[in-house]
Amino acid sequence: MPAHEPVCLGRKRSLPPCPNHLFLQWLSELRDQAKERGLKTQHVYQKAISSLKKYPLPLKNGREAKILQNFGDGICKILDERLEKHYKEHGPDVPIHSLPCGAGLRRRWSANLATSKPPTNTAKDPSGRGGRKLKRQPGDGGKMKREYVPQKRTGGYAVLLALYRHCQIPGSKGFMSKLELQREAQHLCDKSFTVPDLGTKYTAWSSVSTLIQKDLLMKTHSPARYSLTEQGLALAERLESEERGSEGGWQVEEPPTVDLTEEEEEEEEEEEDRGDRPVEASALLASVTQGESLEPELRISGKSQAADTERREDGGTILPGCYDIVLCVDFIETTGGSAARKQELVKELQRNSVTFDIRKLNVGDFLWVARERVTPVPGQLRPPPKKELVLDYIIERKRMDDLCSSIIDGRFREQKFRLKRCGLRKPIYLVEECGSAAAHLSIPENTLQQAIVNTQVVDGFFVKRVQDVRESAAYLTVMTRQLQKLYQNRTLFCRSMEEDGDGGSEGQCSGREREVPFCCLLSFAEFNQGAVKNKCQTVREVFARQLMQISGISGDKAAAILEHYRTVSSLLQAYQQCCSEGDREKLLSSIRYGKLKRNIGPSLSRTIYQLYWLCTGPLS
Repeated sequence: MPAHEPVCLGRKRSLPPCPNHLFLQWLSELRDQAKERGLKTQHVYQKAISSLKKYPLPLKNGREAKILQNFGDGICKILDERLEKHYKEHGPDVPIHSLPCGAGLRRRWSANLATSKPPTNTAKDPSGRGGRKLKRQPGDGGKMKREYVPQKRTGGYAVLLALYRHCQIPGSKGFMSKLELQREAQHLCDKSFTVPDLGTKYTAWSSVSTLIQKDLLMKTHSPARYSLTEQGLALAERLESEERGSEGGWQVEEPPTVDLTEEEEEEEEEEEDRGDRPVEASALLASVTQGESLEPELRISGKSQAADTERREDGGTILPGCYDIVLCVDFIETTGGSAARKQELVKELQRNSVTFDIRKLNVGDFLWVARERVTPVPGQLRPPPKKELVLDYIIERKRMDDLCSSIIDGRFREQKFRLKRCGLRKPIYLVEECGSAAAHLSIPENTLQQAIVNTQVVDGFFVKRVQDVRESAAYLTVMTRQLQKLYQNRTLFCRSMEEDGDGGSEGQCSGREREVPFCCLLSFAEFNQGAVKNKCQTVREVFARQLMQISGISGDKAAAILEHYRTVSSLLQAYQQCCSEGDREKLLSSIRYGKLKRNIGPSLSRTIYQLYWLCTGPLS
């Protein structure tokens, strides 16, 4: 750095000079004129001047200044008029922008100062999230290039290594969900991924945003899927080689740490022994097993028994007597609408001494969770986080007037679809008949009763009819106490939705299986995140929704069509291979659906053919 350029440390950086000196001059004149006349517009011009001084780019005309704050149509029009007059007086090629002498020199000095070499070869991340810089290598123009590498045993370090090791497993998906990534990376990190340190709001998971910003990690889909970029894969490979103690060309100075190589190699051997477990995609609209018994679905297959040890190591196990069964109530059931009627439900539950919690549920109105009991740790401000596993029972509550409106606007069909897809095996419809209120609705009472029967017989939901809010609260109370008795001696394991698909295709357990004192449940966080209404959908799910919009196509019919043709593209290819138009019209007519294995029929087959192949004229 030249000696005549002073280094200003600890002072506020001055703003760059404004290149739009003409606009600044004209606005100053307008402000002064308004001030002389005592007009309040002087304050408007002053605000516009302040905004213009902060804008570092040149403006070609007044219209471009409209993007700035406090610049309206009137000021922009005045600037355009003065600019046009200026061009007439001085010619169209006259410059309207200026850069004071030395500004370019100061910019170059600032850039060199930003990339100047610090006293040591390595420096800690100023953000405090555990990053460190490798030794810089000289680049073009004498600039020094630095690379971001997370420090050992930090959140970013653990995330990169966990994803890299997951990618090395044969047949792996190449990505991980948030819960999977936190679980696999926790043993590689000294800090918790869920509980912040004392006096701060940051956890080890906070470093993920830095990895995404540095183009080392990629986040896609909803729920989120995390995968390594090419740069992240290369960096993770180097971190893994360093972790194993291999001698390579990349060496950094490390603080003395405990050697965990042997434990990590044992974990890797266990992962290899478990092998690849490809999860087959279950049917899109799998039928839900119907039964009045409250016994839970118990999975005692060899696969679940082999995963017991894995779940214990992952911390997804809750032992008997270490949890409480809590009723979760959607906050919509307690706010809005008829507040007095909704508060009556809460009062009835309190009067019945039911332990309940009001929270946002993305699907359903009521469900039950097994909440772990934790004791505060001495010396910590907050107690450890409580694990919450969702029991396989979920209730959708409907008054007759709400049922009528949901049938009209299409919510009734969509809610049943989402309840089947939520991952819980025992969906229940709680219908409040409310006396003779159904006789005065816009839909005939017979139609409403038929919709309720179809929900139970065709869709496989358990339907419970009650008269009013008090009976609803009584039913919830009885269910809560029955579930508390049922699960009091159960050991609970945490399963993921990807292990069992949608969980709706499993049938009743045998009597011997019901005696096994454990069951596998979803975590509440994964369940609620997977039930988001407007999450990203696969091509197959979009195709299913399109089919269900056609009159006469139910969920079972759509599922049967998807078993033969998973996407629109495969259906169009099948149409293309048909010899005649008649064969195309009857292509889907022989597909069987439902429990009775009936044919879809030529009428619906012709409708789908016209929609996806002809695309001309109205459907017949």
